[in-house]
Amino acid sequence: MVPRTSLEETRSDLDFGAIRKVLVVDDSRLQRRILVASLRKWGFEVVEAETGDAALAHCLDDPPDLVLSDWVMPGMSGLEFCNAFRALDTDQYCYFILLTSKSEKQEVARGLDAGADDFLIKPLEADELRARISAGARILDMQRELSQKNRLIESALEELRLAHDAIDKDLIQARKIQESLVPEFTRSFGRSRVSLLLKPCGHIGGDLVGMFSPGVNRLGFYSIDVSGHGITSAMMTARLGGYLSSKHFDQNVAMEKRFNKFYALLPPEDVASMLNSRLMADEGIEEYFTMVYAIVDLRNGHLKMVQAGHPHPLLLRQDGSTEYLGDGGLPIGLIEDAGFQQIETHMKPGDKLLVYSDGFTECQLAEGGLLEEDGLREMAQQCISAKGGSEFLDDMFWRLTQEISPKDSIGDDVSAVFFEYNGP
Repeated sequence: MVPRTSLEETRSDLDFGAIRKVLVVDDSRLQRRILVASLRKWGFEVVEAETGDAALAHCLDDPPDLVLSDWVMPGMSGLEFCNAFRALDTDQYCYFILLTSKSEKQEVARGLDAGADDFLIKPLEADELRARISAGARILDMQRELSQKNRLIESALEELRLAHDAIDKDLIQARKIQESLVPEFTRSFGRSRVSLLLKPCGHIGGDLVGMFSPGVNRLGFYSIDVSGHGITSAMMTARLGGYLSSKHFDQNVAMEKRFNKFYALLPPEDVASMLNSRLMADEGIEEYFTMVYAIVDLRNGHLKMVQAGHPHPLLLRQDGSTEYLGDGGLPIGLIEDAGFQQIETHMKPGDKLLVYSDGFTECQLAEGGLLEEDGLREMAQQCISAKGGSEFLDDMFWRLTQEISPKDSIGDDVSAVFFEYNGP
């Protein structure tokens, strides 16, 4: 038996991977016949073209996997054809080999710039041609595998985008629901006034502020900060908003109906204990929250307050003096049967009380460090010249944003209650 030569090997003996269809472009009919004969013996589907224009027409109808093109041809040269071929809008990459007698580095560089992947110097050797085609097949296999992975990634990214859009839509709706927990941000009670600030660091947050009055001269207000951020914390604020409803007094745990006629405000320490018991009774809930809850008799400025792990409220006296109230206390939802101490003070007409979350005092400043209580006190004294109410809180928040680095953002929810007592 006569052994087969390299030109007699079939495709089953070779591995040309992604290359199935080959376009041979040469103005020499003899050169095309030699190339086509070898390629067909190796199992390729071969298409011939005598000119660059004819080759482009083939590529538009059915792009090949590999192009073998002569460099020097009448009309459109191989270099010009390569340029035009690379400009076509095709879905997949094609390997391009220029056939040339040119071996100078400058000419090779021109071919690479035009988009050629490889070169073969005439006269061609069958073994070299087969080796170059195999090399091109490996590159095409990798490129098409990469393209397939990119398509899978793009598909996954599209699914993620759709999921993100759905989540974003839900979060926007959740924010509207959370905003409904604070139906009004400023309200007058006789000559006095309560103003609220609520600025989540994301779509939704874990801070909650509110106020309610069961009758003339009786007022309650609170500031709550639930542990963590995001959806879980926001769900907890929604629950607490129901417990401290400003509209449905029969659901408000801070009130008690008496004589079937009116609602009375319960002592703040009792409210904190009741909320702590409810939270500890729920299995699977790991969240806790800090709170300042205060009630005030508007007839005489007598204020009772409970501080449950929340930052110390700042009392701004009419005479310009300031003081922080409270001893700290335990957060609600950490320890069963925790005790909470009531704090009492008297406010005089013109005095103001600022209750705030740690989004203020623990804000990271541009020059380093935190705002802390001293910084908050100074900021409040600078803003107190404002007309008061919402303008004071808006000025406080604006100054806070100016204190941080321009490239950063507020990293925590920011909220506050501002009570202005102006006498009975």
